[in-house]
Amino acid sequence: MQNNTEILLVEDDKNLGYILSEYLGMKGFTVTWAKDGQEAVTLINKNPYALCILDVMLPSLDGFDVAREISASTFKVPFIFLTAKTLKVDRLKGFTLGCDDYILKPVDEEELVARINAVLKRTAHVQQADTNHMITIGASVFHFQNQTLNIAGAEYKLTAKESDMLLLLVHHKNKLVDRETALKKIWGSNDYFNRRSMDVIISRLRKHLSLDNHIRITNLHGKGYILSEDALEEKG
Repeated sequence: MQNNTEILLVEDDKNLGYILSEYLGMKGFTVTWAKDGQEAVTLINKNPYALCILDVMLPSLDGFDVAREISASTFKVPFIFLTAKTLKVDRLKGFTLGCDDYILKPVDEEELVARINAVLKRTAHVQQADTNHMITIGASVFHFQNQTLNIAGAEYKLTAKESDMLLLLVHHKNKLVDRETALKKIWGSNDYFNRRSMDVIISRLRKHLSLDNHIRITNLHGKGYILSEDALEEKG
């Protein structure tokens, strides 16, 4: 997994950026180092990186703004926040924006590599699905790779996590998707921040899909979610 895997490191601290880029390079990753938020956004929109490691406190654009740009970009890039911001509100914001992990500084380099590999393994599992095809559900069309949902002629841009969650629900259509299973497959662990992030994503998907009378997401309290699809009436 590590050989020639391209990673974007976004870090304005010159010493830490140098240390991490050199260490990750020794581990077989190909590292591009961006030193501010605007440079990161430019690179993200041009290159299909396998992963982005993102500081929060950056010049020009902060990490949260960069995360929003990642969600809106053409390339589907999983990202990890690596930051000194320890407040609960910041961690919640990070997961709400769709981060795959939130790591506090200082971090052990070996632990960082382990977490990188865990994220790459999870995202590879999702990306191996039929991600190039448009999936019709109800009266809507979902394109996983483009992270778009077309409902009644209107196109909605989804975040990476919203796309992953909807794909999981679609693959288990009319069946229960256990919360624990979803958390492990998409977020990698079942903790408070990941649960809150999933609740936000389910709420957003429900809001979009409420425009399609043939689809609904049902919450079975304490168990999980069911995406139900009603058959479309054929016009005779």
